[in-house]
Amino acid sequence: MLADAYKHGAEQAGHAVCTVNVTTLDCPLLRSKDAWDTGEVPATLSAAQQCLKWADHVVVVFPLWLGGMPGVLRAFLEQVLRPGFAIGRTGGSAFGTKLLRGRSARVIVTMGMPALVYRWYFRAHGLKVLERNILAFVGLQPVRSTVVGSVEDLSDRRRQRVREAVEALGRAAR
Repeated sequence: MLADAYKHGAEQAGHAVCTVNVTTLDCPLLRSKDAWDTGEVPATLSAAQQCLKWADHVVVVFPLWLGGMPGVLRAFLEQVLRPGFAIGRTGGSAFGTKLLRGRSARVIVTMGMPALVYRWYFRAHGLKVLERNILAFVGLQPVRSTVVGSVEDLSDRRRQRVREAVEALGRAAR
């Protein structure tokens, strides 16, 4: 698993790591603007918010589903990146204040199609939504990405090389 490889590399280099496995969390969907603006973040997600607040560098790893991130990841981000935590409504900006400034991010996406097809033909639209419209919007900069394509067809040797490359990114906290 690439998330484990990144974590292992980071820990090898002496970086402290806080891990959040979104697939194991109770993460209800937001169903209205009012819920987004004034609703309470579920108690089950408060530890995840604390990890985000604590982190200098955020890593998001997911498989591409229907051209973008899985719905559970989207629901998680909608819950934890709420106004007052990730976005402030002060300063006169129509876009709000980016409350998570001072942090960088790495997005690692795996997919069945070749990475080149996703980046050039599909213009990596789902990845761009996450990078620009979500992570950068709340202040994470720079946001770097790694796209691993044709994962079902990777040889054992290539799979190991990808793991080693991701582990090296973890050591460098990039």
